Amino acid sequence: MTVDSVLQLKCSCNQYPWGKKGSESLAARLAAKTPGWDEDDKGNRTDFKIDEEKFYSEMWMGTYPVLPSYVLSTGEDLQDVIDKNADELIGKGVMNKFGHTKLPYLPKVLSISKALPLQLHPNKELFAKIHSKDSEKFTDPNHKPEIALALTKFEAFCGFKPLDQISKLVHLEPLKQFLPAVQKPSFDDMTLKHFVNTVLKADEDTIAKVQEELKKLPKDSFGGDSYIPDLIPRLQSQYEKTDPGTIVALITMNYLVLDPGQSIYIPADGIHAYLSGDIIECMARSNNVLNVGFCPAADRDSADLFCSVLTFSPHSPDEALLKQQSYPGSASGKTNVFKPPMSEFNMLTTELGAGEKETLKPVKGPGIMIVTKGAATMKAQGKDFELKEGAVFFIGQGVETNYEAKDGLQMFTTYVE
Repeated sequence: MTVDSVLQLKCSCNQYPWGKKGSESLAARLAAKTPGWDEDDKGNRTDFKIDEEKFYSEMWMGTYPVLPSYVLSTGEDLQDVIDKNADELIGKGVMNKFGHTKLPYLPKVLSISKALPLQLHPNKELFAKIHSKDSEKFTDPNHKPEIALALTKFEAFCGFKPLDQISKLVHLEPLKQFLPAVQKPSFDDMTLKHFVNTVLKADEDTIAKVQEELKKLPKDSFGGDSYIPDLIPRLQSQYEKTDPGTIVALITMNYLVLDPGQSIYIPADGIHAYLSGDIIECMARSNNVLNVGFCPAADRDSADLFCSVLTFSPHSPDEALLKQQSYPGSASGKTNVFKPPMSEFNMLTTELGAGEKETLKPVKGPGIMIVTKGAATMKAQGKDFELKEGAVFFIGQGVETNYEAKDGLQMFTTYVE
């Protein structure tokens, strides 16, 4: 008996205060199209409908148990279906590689109206330790390197600026107090770590005073970072004037403005905070994070723990960008691939004009595909599937898919081999 390896999914969208309101949220609009799933007050699963008074942040796709996907036709949990047919759907090679039958990645659509927490995702070794001590907060032992691909204009703080650039900024009069009492001849990563740690542990009055002093400085004091005094009021309107994340992000981190189609890579232990826009995000299968800014003080993790695992790559905006490459599995050349330096996934981007066709050759691992614009017919396993905006499909290993766009098509496919 042939196993159905192409399954349309019902997905859901969570609600964090940094999300976009109601139908302004692309994540919510896409989740409502299929429709996706939600829960009523009694915990019963219902169809996802947008409440214009709520803020919608992330639509999740895949098998992570916090917000799993269900098969549209049967209502089954996707992971249950995979477990019954793991050889056919996941493939022995992927199962042997990771030691389980779960999808090793977690794709999402994010809609961002204000800064996400200033954060990092520690490496596997640390998360294994802290998961064993607090499995309720840290729900798995895995690491969480990730990519973020812009669907609209996307602002982000990502990695650290070049050291010479940071050095000039931290020697501005309001910021000197956060430097070591005895300074090295040259500004290095250890001095940077001291600066970040000292800012994160400063009292609220000091943080508020420094921000006000920075706003009063002439713009040319900031050199090529003249955006800093303009962003301070914006961040203060989103979070408290006492939030240390504002100083750490603006003074030490790369501020990036990406156009649609551009992507960044966040390594394990890499500092980042997304600021605005709509993105496709994908990470290794994990929901772990350490937060130290752009959130209430009660929600912040230990500054010492955060800084103890902090890495200093990238050290420039260019190093943070992840370039797309041509995809050899594309028959028409209409599909490109983002290949982050990790083993859990790659991501395909497919753009078709009206009437254009594409064939994607089989891969030795499972994929999750989402349509973000347009419509098309997909042929796979001898069947026709109608693709429309918001459609999400699981595609099992070894399946060739053929597409013919109607009025055009934009889709993204995360896969592992």
